[in-house]
This record gives sequence, C-alpha cells and structure tokens, in this order.
Amino acid sequence: MTMQETLPAVPASPLVTFWNETLAPKFIKYQHIMEGGLSRHSAVVMPKLDIRFNDTVLDIGCGFGDTAIQIGGRVFPYGKVVGVDCCEDFLEIARTRPEKQFAPNVRFAVGDAERDLGEAEYDFVFSRFGTMFFANPVAGLQSMRKALKPGGRMAHIVWRAREDNPWVFAARDVVRKFLPPPGPDAATCGPGPFSMADEATTRAQMEAAGFTDIAFERIDAKVNVGRDIEDAVCFQLAIGPAGETYRAAGAPGVARRAEIAIALSDLFEEVIEREGGLWMDSSSWLITARAPK
Repeated sequence: MTMQETLPAVPASPLVTFWNETLAPKFIKYQHIMEGGLSRHSAVVMPKLDIRFNDTVLDIGCGFGDTAIQIGGRVFPYGKVVGVDCCEDFLEIARTRPEKQFAPNVRFAVGDAERDLGEAEYDFVFSRFGTMFFANPVAGLQSMRKALKPGGRMAHIVWRAREDNPWVFAARDVVRKFLPPPGPDAATCGPGPFSMADEATTRAQMEAAGFTDIAFERIDAKVNVGRDIEDAVCFQLAIGPAGETYRAAGAPGVARRAEIAIALSDLFEEVIEREGGLWMDSSSWLITARAPK
C-alpha cells in the first residue's frame, strides 16, 4: 500500500456502518474528551514506543489523527506515517488539524483494519485503544502482522480490567439502576472496550495472529471525563457502556433521563481531581510484539 488516501474498496461491514452512522457524530461532539482525556496515557506510552527516525509507521484506528501526527514528528524527515480509520468524518478532522501542516510525511486513509492493510510495508504498527473493537480479534491482529515487514515491531494500547477503570463502569452501574442492560440484538460498537483486558486471552489471540516476543506492561493514568459535571454526564449518556445502555433503552431511557442525570451528577460530585476538568482513575495495557523475521 502506498501513501494514498483510501485503502482497497471492500463492502462495509455492519460494525463499520454502525461506527460511521451512530458513533462517529457522538465521538466528534466529545472530541475534547476522546482525545484530550487520554493525554496522560499518551504522555506515558509515547516515549516507550520503539519507533526509529526512518520508520514507515501505520497507525490503526487513528481517529482524529493526533497520535499519527505525533509519530510523524518522530520520524520526520526520513520516515512516513499512514493513519487508518474506518470513519471518514474522523479523518476529515485529522486532515485539517492546524498541526497537520507541520507533518507533510503523514497521510490518512479510510479502511477497515480487519480486512486489508497491505503486506510487508511497515516497520512499525501502532494502535491506541482501537484493537479492542475488532469484531474478529485474531483476523484484525493478523492483518496488522501481515502489514509489517519481517521482524517489524508493533504496539497497541487496550483497557485493562473493569475494576481498574471506574471512569467507565461506575457510570454504567448508575445507569443500570434505572434501565436494563442492552439485549442480545442491540447494535453495539463491537466486542467492547474491555475485550482485550485479560492478558492470557489477548496473548493467545496475538500468538494465533503470528506475533512473537509479546510483552504486556501495565499503565496507570487518570483520564479526563469532562470539563465539568454537566459535560461528564452528557458524555457518559452518549458513549461507552453507560451510553450503550441508555441508547438501547430507547423511549424509556429518554423518559428517565432527568433522574439518571441527577444520579450521575452525584457520582461525579465525588471526583477528587478537578484541575482542568474531572479526572478519574484508569488502567491500560501497553502490549508490544514483533512479526517473525
């Protein structure tokens, strides 16, 4: 694959369609949380990545492009970066970011990472909180491995255990005091943000996908969940397990929104750190590996 604007065209999967039609507008509305809220995780992880000055890098699920542009700065002027995401609306934002003008070696491409990322073209493949949403984790990881040159390096960040991420599950538990969990036929974002939380399971998936030298490192850092309590409440009712529960409930959820919002406000009143917004505990895995030589 060259530094082009689109990957090979394939019919969109139902999951990709759901992301584009349902989730993308919500993510864009809360870009300040989805991107800025992860700033402390990025600050810890980025210096740890074994990215070299002349690498060709692939950023999977690049979203609004902040990580791709940051990596572009590390490999400039000899290396190149391709940021891939299934949501065109995300990439429109990425292409027009002010800092993009200082990253001429970064390009963005629309594509489904589970389908086709090319073969043996990249020195390094990276994903920040994207691989957990693979409908078929082994297929998605295998696609990433195939995109690497022999001996190429990869790193992806995924959320760890639910109990170590109260920023997500405390709000979900509040909402489920008022509404039932989504049924088996509810449209979802895929396996979910905690599908790779278990080290043994994820290691087995990566081994099945053909990776070697697999290593896990725990990263603990707070995440921003909103500028203030109102922002945090609206964010939780739009995105994540709480938002999924609220969305799947339909009219009953709308009817009870006011009392749910009050209960969530009480939850966020207990947040201790409020400098520059509300910050809550979170924990992730930084997982690194190699493609066979």
